[in-house]
Amino acid sequence: MTQSPHAPQARPVHAPMNQFAVQDGELIVGGMKLSQLAARVGRTPFFAYDRGLLRARVAELRAALPNGKDGKDGKDGIKLHYAMKANPMPALVGLMAGLVDGIDVASAGELKIALDAGADPAEVSFAGPGKRDAELHQAVAARVLVNVESMRELPVLAAASRELGLPARVAVRVNPDFELKGSGMRMGGGPKQFGVDVEIVPEMLARIAQAGSDRLSFEGFHLYSGSQNLRAESICEAQRKSYELALRLASESNLTIRFLNLGGGFGIPYFPGDARLDLAPIGENLAMLRQRARDEMPQASFVIELGRYFVGEAGIYVTRIVDRKVSRGQVFLVADGGLHHHLAASGNFGQVVRKNYPVTIGNRVGQAATETASLVGPLCTPLDILADRMELPVSEVGDLAVVFQSGAYGASSSPQNFLGHPNCVEVLV
Repeated sequence: MTQSPHAPQARPVHAPMNQFAVQDGELIVGGMKLSQLAARVGRTPFFAYDRGLLRARVAELRAALPNGKDGKDGKDGIKLHYAMKANPMPALVGLMAGLVDGIDVASAGELKIALDAGADPAEVSFAGPGKRDAELHQAVAARVLVNVESMRELPVLAAASRELGLPARVAVRVNPDFELKGSGMRMGGGPKQFGVDVEIVPEMLARIAQAGSDRLSFEGFHLYSGSQNLRAESICEAQRKSYELALRLASESNLTIRFLNLGGGFGIPYFPGDARLDLAPIGENLAMLRQRARDEMPQASFVIELGRYFVGEAGIYVTRIVDRKVSRGQVFLVADGGLHHHLAASGNFGQVVRKNYPVTIGNRVGQAATETASLVGPLCTPLDILADRMELPVSEVGDLAVVFQSGAYGASSSPQNFLGHPNCVEVLV
């Protein structure tokens, strides 16, 4: 099929995707060929999450971190928490609850999913800048740790503690005076809706102490300064600064740190030039901090909170091509799924300049014949683009297009009711 000499040129290729095997030109997901999986699901579009890749990612991270070989958190170990906002599918959360040490939630709805999945309440933390009074009451009743983000939350938690006869477990989420350099999304430093500005943390700690440990049981600090970072040196720098800041705040208030959440920020590759994060320097840095902590905060458990890094690369979005059009030399592959299911892949979930996620035709992988084509959805908006002018295998109606790196911020982060199209299916395989 010849394109017009004026047809748009292909965009640069994406980061290499090699986590899924290929057999007879088809992706293998959860041990099945893609066409078999699509038949099992029964319809498209759908998200599929691979159990084997999820287990492998957790194991890889444990092996790279202090005390990681036996998968246990000992005196010098690092606890791994899954930030379920990345993907709250109940079956996936149930799997993750058995692989990691704890779950981080951001609403009462997520709290219910985590507890239903069997997460240990002692290892569940609840963050978010706008917790409702009822949610704070639920958190105290569930005996989970609340990452306090404003002065308003303290009296509400104390009142819930008195009513329920249970101490309110609290940590202070600190908005530090530094950022995670090179982050895709910065959540600390400068004016932010997240956490308590470091300048007023001493006042908050004084109020917690005044309430008494029988009401507000202080456990430590939560510092999360950014996300989607592929630079190990930046992550190490932020971890060191977070440690120093927590140590200073605790020493000034004469409080004991039992919990220190150093955040996460670990990124995954999406775009041209992206390389997978090097875990070795991060493991060495955390080992050094744990060594210091033996003397400086001996009762503290260290936590790394990760969402996208755990689940992003284990998921794909699959949509079937329902039409093929050529408009003034440009090939458009029209699919039955789009931005209403996968807002992030369309570039409308925080990207300033739209970039293509890694995309292929999942039943034509490795095919010699290729073309420059755009994969678009069925919605009546020009924003509904999943791949813009990419070099793809020559495709026909009925083929299965695949968007990689789709295990995080997919179905739950998208406007599925937009324009009344059917919702997508999610499967764990």
